[in-house]
Amino acid sequence: MILPRTPSFRLDGRRALVAGGASGIGLGAAAALAEAGAEVMVASRRGDVVGAAVEALRQAGGKAEAMVLDVADIEAARAAVSAAGPFDILVNSAGLARHSPATETAPGDYDAVMGINLRGAYFLAQSVANGLIAAGKPGSILTISSQMAHVGGPERAVYAASKHGVEGFTKAMAIEWGRHRIRVNTICPTFIRTPLTEPTFERPELVAWIKEKIKLGRTGEVEDIMGAVVFLASDAAALITGTALMVDGGWTAD
Repeated sequence: MILPRTPSFRLDGRRALVAGGASGIGLGAAAALAEAGAEVMVASRRGDVVGAAVEALRQAGGKAEAMVLDVADIEAARAAVSAAGPFDILVNSAGLARHSPATETAPGDYDAVMGINLRGAYFLAQSVANGLIAAGKPGSILTISSQMAHVGGPERAVYAASKHGVEGFTKAMAIEWGRHRIRVNTICPTFIRTPLTEPTFERPELVAWIKEKIKLGRTGEVEDIMGAVVFLASDAAALITGTALMVDGGWTAD
């Protein structure tokens, strides 16, 4: 009897672009991909920290390069991807949150969040996909979405709207690009402790709400996302596209 073999989770020889990769979930994604053997381009609009992230990855034995990139600047991002690509893997992790009651949402805050979370992620995915299609290569495009792409929450109307939009374009791109062997998926975390979410944890009423919702009884750490990134980027997920991987501790199980 010949037993089937588990497809490899290794990413040796593949090139990955991680937008928003200098901190938080993005840095965790970059570290996970590098540990799995990928050559990682760490992209961030914060040039002061992206170099430090790359140096840390290299000291850990990874292959990493730096790119200063603002995903909200569509033309500059498109040119940068064209010059440095093609990339076998994209992790869209650049994100912005400006929370307020829906009755008080400022147009400037709405535009800023949508400009990065939705518009920037959309066109960065497009740029990476165009590079893969031109090169005749398969690929894996991941966007860090949120459990808020599947539910709602107080003071999160704009953020939830941006992430619901991400889920929509992910499904449509998966349909269009499947014939090119390009897989398109999202990862949907619960509250992960990062610099972006720290203000939330300073509000006791929100912490109580979070603890009530997460069935596993704890908030997330960056390490909780890393395995999901490697899985969806690898051949182990070769038949997975157009879907959302929930990493939410059971929040959306209700």
